[in-house]
This record gives sequence, C-alpha cells and structure tokens, in this order.
Amino acid sequence: MPKSRTWVPATYLDPAPVDRPLKRLDRIEGHVRGVKRMLTGQEDCESILVQASAIRAALNQVIIKLLEGHMETCVADCLKAGDTDEALRRLNSAMGLVLKSE
Repeated sequence: MPKSRTWVPATYLDPAPVDRPLKRLDRIEGHVRGVKRMLTGQEDCESILVQASAIRAALNQVIIKLLEGHMETCVADCLKAGDTDEALRRLNSAMGLVLKSE
C-alpha cells in the first residue's frame, strides 16, 4: 500500500531564483522571435542553427536554476520537517522531469 503524503511545502520558490529565470526567459523569447524572422527571411541554415543552439543552452540554464530553487525550497523544507522519504521523492521526481527525453 502506498504511503500517503501529508507534507505540504511552506514556500514555493524564493523571489531571487524566480526573478533570474524570468529575465532569461524574456531574452529567450526575443531570440525565438529572431529565429522566426531568420526562417521567414530565408537566412542561411548555419546561422539559424547557431541561434537555435543558443536558445537551447539558455533554456538549459533556466531549467538548472529552477531545479536549484526547487532543491533549496521544496526539498529542503521536507528535510527540515524530517520527511526524508518525501524529500527524496520530490528530488527524484524533479530529476526525472529534467532528464526525461522526448
């Protein structure tokens, strides 16, 4: 029988870990619009690939920062509450989402 979860996080993410990814996402959004313009303008493939790769790298950084924030808040709150099983479950779940391949 699965163990029922009673632990509820006290916080979601601290403001600083949220602010930085939001700013980065704004920049990524601008780069995506630029790539769309490049595609409609029929620019060379290599230039488009360079920009698309830069978008992917920037998005990876957003994911890393969000994962760090998750560990510092949600996972740490579980540990502070003494619920190591829930902390590991949350960490494993987050890692599974981040490392999931399409």
